[in-house]
Amino acid sequence: MAAPVQRWSCVGKRWVLTYVDGGSRHGRGAAIGFTSRRKRGQSSVAQQPLITAQKSRKGEHEWAAVVGLEIHAQISSNSKLFSGSQVHFAAPPNSLVSFFDASLPGTLPVLNRRCVEAAVMTGLALNCRINKKSLFDRKHYFYADLPAGYQITQQRLPIAVNGSLAYSVCVGKKPSQVSTKTVRIKQIQLEQDSGKSLHDEPRSQTLIDLNRAGVGLLEVVLEPDMSCGEEAASAVRELQLILQALGTSQANMAEGQLRVDANISVHHPGEPLGVRTEVKNLNSARFLAKAIDFEIERQIHELENGRKILNETRSFDYKLGCTMPMRDKEGKQDYRFMPEPNLPPLLLHDTASLPPGADPQQVINIDWIRERLPELPSETREKLIQQYGMLPEHSFALLNEVGLLEFFQNVIKETRAEPKKVTSWVLNIFLGFLKQQNLTVNESPVTPSALAELLNLLDRKAISSSAAKQVMDVKRGNPRAINKLIGLVRKATLSRADPTVIKKILERKLSS
Repeated sequence: MAAPVQRWSCVGKRWVLTYVDGGSRHGRGAAIGFTSRRKRGQSSVAQQPLITAQKSRKGEHEWAAVVGLEIHAQISSNSKLFSGSQVHFAAPPNSLVSFFDASLPGTLPVLNRRCVEAAVMTGLALNCRINKKSLFDRKHYFYADLPAGYQITQQRLPIAVNGSLAYSVCVGKKPSQVSTKTVRIKQIQLEQDSGKSLHDEPRSQTLIDLNRAGVGLLEVVLEPDMSCGEEAASAVRELQLILQALGTSQANMAEGQLRVDANISVHHPGEPLGVRTEVKNLNSARFLAKAIDFEIERQIHELENGRKILNETRSFDYKLGCTMPMRDKEGKQDYRFMPEPNLPPLLLHDTASLPPGADPQQVINIDWIRERLPELPSETREKLIQQYGMLPEHSFALLNEVGLLEFFQNVIKETRAEPKKVTSWVLNIFLGFLKQQNLTVNESPVTPSALAELLNLLDRKAISSSAAKQVMDVKRGNPRAINKLIGLVRKATLSRADPTVIKKILERKLSS
């Protein structure tokens, strides 16, 4: 067995030097000067079993990590932020580009009302103060996928400020050990997206697709109130659920509708904050957690060995599991912010300040939007706990899988089985079936009615629990035939067939 090795681990909000068994921590060496001993598949350093070797003196071998996030969410809108071009994922390259998107001379921006309403709704849901007056700015940088050479954003006076986001994070090995934390929201601003660069490496070419150029974005800036990757991933997941509940963004990370930049630094507790690095364009909650924890570990290792942390922008290589340098970090002076001359101040109203006789199509009423806010995920979870007596972790599981809550509620409507039994079947048997088949809830061949009927048969003791599970045992049969099998069981039980006969019918059909 190899000798124990030292590594840094997150304990509470501090990173402490610990020893781990070197014989069980073999990993691929990182390409940045030290070896990361994280097991493949583990999402967070904080989740790894670690044993503190010795009690260190106060201030010695202790580090505090600071994590802040900038989250870019694509607004659900039929057209772009400042032009009438359509928004459609996976459209043919450069098929959805207006003259303004391509920055042709003489074209002017026209603000999209839907995008403004989405920003106000999101700000209200996140406990922000909505600014009745906000401004647009130009942020200059030069990339091939930004034809104008600048991005229209809101730097000086954004549409919403000073909010908060409550999220839950697991604090122990058991799923029931959940702690609720809050991260402050500095601001929410409207801005336009850039185009997309397509790198053709065999031909040494870079091609530009401007379909995404000008698409409306909500940038949500979170204060540096988090301390590890698991916290950041939990906060992003909660924000994703809120955006989806509001309908302001589909927030599909796989399609680039939600992208995260993480700002990370480490310091000794009680001392000034350290130099931060930024990890750009993380499009997965799992990769976000891994990138942050790796970067914290890397920075501690660098400082412990007498080196300095550079204020730079880095990318995350998910194959190697490490961050890589991209470029020096730009500052405000590099972006050369200036007021956008082609857009006047954005003015919003509440019921008290609404101009008399104002055309509702020409003004946006903050109070009108507030009254129409839908139920938020936290409220939905609380209702599930009170109505069905389910455990908090079960309410989280139902909301975390797209479409699963609706499926559960439809099953509840059509079955006489107890809610706890329905919850167990949906989260264990049904969800396990989907994962084995690599299907989403919306792709499931098992309908809520079919599962409800199966649970009714089970509740009447017409079939045994083992026979019911056989129907869902996809390893032994065709999953597309499950609905037919349930119908077959129902007919057999209605005719009062012997349970052993039913079992033989199931086994014959499942094996065919």
